[in-house]
Amino acid sequence: MSRAYADLPLHYGHVPPWLAKRMSLLGGAIIETIAADYGKSEVLRRISDPCWFQALGCVLGMDWHSSGITTSVMGALKKALNPKAKELGIYICGGKGKHSRETPAELMAIAERTGLPGHELVRSSKLAAKVDNTAVQDGFQIYLHTFIVSDEGEWAIVQQGMNDASGVARRYHWHSTAFQHFTETPHTFIYGQNQGLILNLTDKEAASTKNGLLQLTKEAPAQLLPEIRRITMPSHHDVRAENVDLKRLGSVLAVAYERQVADFESLLLLEGVGPRTLQSLTLVSEVIHGTPSRFTDPARFSFAHGGKDGHPFPVPVNVYDDTIRILKDAVGKAKIGQSDKQDAIRKLSVLSEELEKDFVPNQRFDELIEKERATSWQHGGRTVFGKAKPPEKKSGGQLSLFGD
Repeated sequence: MSRAYADLPLHYGHVPPWLAKRMSLLGGAIIETIAADYGKSEVLRRISDPCWFQALGCVLGMDWHSSGITTSVMGALKKALNPKAKELGIYICGGKGKHSRETPAELMAIAERTGLPGHELVRSSKLAAKVDNTAVQDGFQIYLHTFIVSDEGEWAIVQQGMNDASGVARRYHWHSTAFQHFTETPHTFIYGQNQGLILNLTDKEAASTKNGLLQLTKEAPAQLLPEIRRITMPSHHDVRAENVDLKRLGSVLAVAYERQVADFESLLLLEGVGPRTLQSLTLVSEVIHGTPSRFTDPARFSFAHGGKDGHPFPVPVNVYDDTIRILKDAVGKAKIGQSDKQDAIRKLSVLSEELEKDFVPNQRFDELIEKERATSWQHGGRTVFGKAKPPEKKSGGQLSLFGD
């Protein structure tokens, strides 16, 4: 299995209540849709994929590359899914700080209700934390531990460590079906910047090191992770053209603004949806239905609902609410056998991928962001700094990534 890792700059401060509530509603609807269409196992697989996880955080309005995505996304999902856990068959335990220490008790309570092997799950939880704090000594101290388990006993773990000296975080992903031994390459991904030599006793090449552990202090014990494919998140906060696949983003905008599809209204079956909401829905559709290769540029998904710090633009609250309403309505109707709206949302990701084949983007990326910022107030734009205001001067005409 290929592995990836990326630098996650530490971001401090809380998610504002107006965004936290919406993150929980939309995140819950996305996971419900994935579970209904692809099954519980697929939910766990996706959570163990760091690029998909990052894309989900972006679609939910978090800053596209910050460490805060991990805490905020898992907190939002726990709040949304646990009240429906019996129906969905998915439970989320743990969290940040003191909440991480509650994981064993939460797992035992779930075991009592479901008949799952509680002590075995607790052992897995503790072992994973021990591995990432001790067997992998990379300078990061675990401060967040979340354990996601299905009622069939399959589980995933997302935990994050902090390096105070370097000011970055490292995220660790696990999936119970992806490894055989806790001490031999157990991670699906370790998401963090390569900072040189580390002690990694879970690497396959570390067998002799483990056998000669008593000699460790006399020898150089460091083991590298040569099989890891590097995806390094940049330190800059703003979203730049080099962080985004312009061809993919352009095709999404083409679906939203060009309407290059015959009989578009009958396809959508989504009453009252304007171009801006359609742009968000198309990216949400891809998070739900896209294949793993579609998430190599997570920053692109911040063009669904912006970011709480205003990068690439303020969160368009009105559009966000429309996305939640449409997706929750589609989930609700699917439960009673009316899947037309879910089918329409699914087709949006297919449409953007089809348009992408022959799409040639131009290089007006910065102008596109400026246009989004200039019109943000029209969509209820909001950041942690306040509400967006109309620009002093009238904004220009329609901008896009389309060829001139």
